[in-house]
Amino acid sequence: MRIPRFAAATLACAATLAGAAGNRPERLEWFRDQGFGLFIHWSHDSQIGAVISHSMVGASEDYLKRFVFDLPRTFNPRKFNPRDWAALARLAGMRYMVFTTKHHSGFCMFDTATTDFNVMRTPFGRDITAEIVEAFRAEGVAPGFYFSPDDFWWLWRNGIALQRNTPAVAPANNPGLMAHDQAQVRELLTRYGAIDVIFFDGPPEGLRELAWDIQPNIVVTRGAIETPEQYVPGVPLDGAWESCITMGTQWQYKPTNETYKSGAELIRLLVETRAKGGNLLLNVGPKPDGELPIEQEERLREVALWMFINGEAIHGVRPWVITNEGPYWFTKNKDGSALYVIVKTEERWPYGAWRDITLKSVRATPATQASVLGQNDQVLEYQPDVAPKTTWKQDAAGLHLRAMRAQRIYNDRKWPNPLVLKLTNVEPALTPPRVETVGARWDAATRTLTLEGEIRDLGKSEALEAGFEYRDITGLDLTERPGGYTATPMVKRGATGPYSLAVKGLAPGRTYEFRAALKHPLLTVYGREQRIRTQ
Repeated sequence: MRIPRFAAATLACAATLAGAAGNRPERLEWFRDQGFGLFIHWSHDSQIGAVISHSMVGASEDYLKRFVFDLPRTFNPRKFNPRDWAALARLAGMRYMVFTTKHHSGFCMFDTATTDFNVMRTPFGRDITAEIVEAFRAEGVAPGFYFSPDDFWWLWRNGIALQRNTPAVAPANNPGLMAHDQAQVRELLTRYGAIDVIFFDGPPEGLRELAWDIQPNIVVTRGAIETPEQYVPGVPLDGAWESCITMGTQWQYKPTNETYKSGAELIRLLVETRAKGGNLLLNVGPKPDGELPIEQEERLREVALWMFINGEAIHGVRPWVITNEGPYWFTKNKDGSALYVIVKTEERWPYGAWRDITLKSVRATPATQASVLGQNDQVLEYQPDVAPKTTWKQDAAGLHLRAMRAQRIYNDRKWPNPLVLKLTNVEPALTPPRVETVGARWDAATRTLTLEGEIRDLGKSEALEAGFEYRDITGLDLTERPGGYTATPMVKRGATGPYSLAVKGLAPGRTYEFRAALKHPLLTVYGREQRIRTQ
């Protein structure tokens, strides 16, 4: 085991870092403007198609020895060309990337003096992190790092049982691990130039402060802002946040037994995340030879085509007064000059077909203009007698839009993805309702969970239906949410104030996530998610 060269110096300066300024407000606004990023999970265990790092927890001693000593000897990604990744990311409208410099296993994908368990001790023998940073920078994509404070290699070498999210393995309770981590963060933030984003997947204390001290303009995502994993929250969150999601079921390359989301599903996730004010960090897992799996490349190219047409509805935008009216999702320019209506209906909008849309949350002004992104609204191919101009009419029932899909995207004209309408000089026509999740009470004797919420604003409605949604998240990571919610019955409420509903028959010893729900004629709004463990 190699002793970190500057462990003592790192520990000595740790006390001076507590006053670091944190994420700078202007940098958080920059981050929100980017909107869409590429997550890259890649390590030496991609060779066997396993979950990245986690297979070490609960593993036998012989497994751990093979993982640490044998696997690095065969890691040699001869087809690695990060310029290809970067060019595709830029084409897909991704403005930043986050690469797994060190995942929980402790294997470093960079040249480090802190451990021999790193990419330089493989047949490949090159600093992969340096090459990735250089490639993405050259394409104008901001570089970012993922870093795990948990380090299974360090724990194993120091005789500590491998685990996550327990006090025994926390760097704060293991000064040697803290020094090890700080030395690696210092390497990462002093050797590769300006790094825009860093994602600490574990206890960030003592590391995020160091990051801000070395690079004051860096944006710490996980560890300083909310980063829901594998789901998009049901409610817009305050300020900057980021949802990180896989294309399939696994972060790292999974050669078999994998099920991928469609390109349409990925576009839907991007739209909903941006409508709720967050960034989408979409993951890829390169193959052990260095190429992206064709399934992942194909989906990125479908997203790239949609973003080539509609990118202005994703970059530099903020939420509208509501996220959506049914299938019509909204984003607006951060200066308020344009509102984007992303038409996400289940049925495909046929090429050359008119569609009438009525919006009740938007009011036109005499200066309003309407158009379809990507189209000139003047020509329908081979039909010179058709003028596909987008029009609008405002009356007491709402803003009525009439538009045509007039751009041929595929040969068969069956492009399945959302059309985006751009409206300028419009105003809100709705005061949205608001509900908060207050808490929950568990009665072990009756196995009853009483959920509590509060209606803060009825949104100028006389009465609305209120209820809750809940789901079992026992055993999941704190940020991982792969399953859907169960809805309680709804009760009609004609005034603001507290309300509660009881859910019977739940099992003890489980962890549940829940949120308040308020049903408006145009949409259902939610309170923030909370958790409770039934004892």
